Amino acid sequence: MKIYTRRGDRGQTDLFGGDRVDKHDRRVCAYGDVDELNACLGVAAASLEDEDLRGLLQRVQNSLFDLGSLLATPSAEHQRKSGLPEMGAGDVEELESEIDRLEAELPELKSFVLPGGSPAAAAFHHARTVCRRAERNTVALDREQHLEPAIIQYLNRLSDLLFSLARVANRRAGVADVEWVGRRGAGRAPP
Repeated sequence: MKIYTRRGDRGQTDLFGGDRVDKHDRRVCAYGDVDELNACLGVAAASLEDEDLRGLLQRVQNSLFDLGSLLATPSAEHQRKSGLPEMGAGDVEELESEIDRLEAELPELKSFVLPGGSPAAAAFHHARTVCRRAERNTVALDREQHLEPAIIQYLNRLSDLLFSLARVANRRAGVADVEWVGRRGAGRAPP
């Protein structure tokens, strides 16, 4: 099997199930952002030495691959026929449990945190912003074509997990979070 097909040379691509769409189609943008997010998590994992965090990231990456497959398959019937796993409340709850576990390691947050610190934390912050873009594009797709609510909930919760992972990565590396002080030295969360 060749890695190139030349089928996309005119700016179109195939969705799972046979439909052919422009590469700027909302659905393609949504699953493309999920793919980019998955790559960002690979970078973050490569910068970690903590096996528990690497294992968590591997599970999340597999879930993101499933989520991207769901987004690339507009037909619910084709999703079922292809055996694609569904995304549900249990997937969101699993992320919430991980957030709670990680937050137990951290001091209370008293100011906004800037992206940075250790290389792993910076990678998690980058992944968090890509996750937010994936969420925005998925919400836009949902407004046009109904998606399972758990898909958007998963991306929303995942960005929270990535923020917690950034703080944990800094803490475990012995590096302080980079606190926002603002131009006036405010640094406090607004009321």
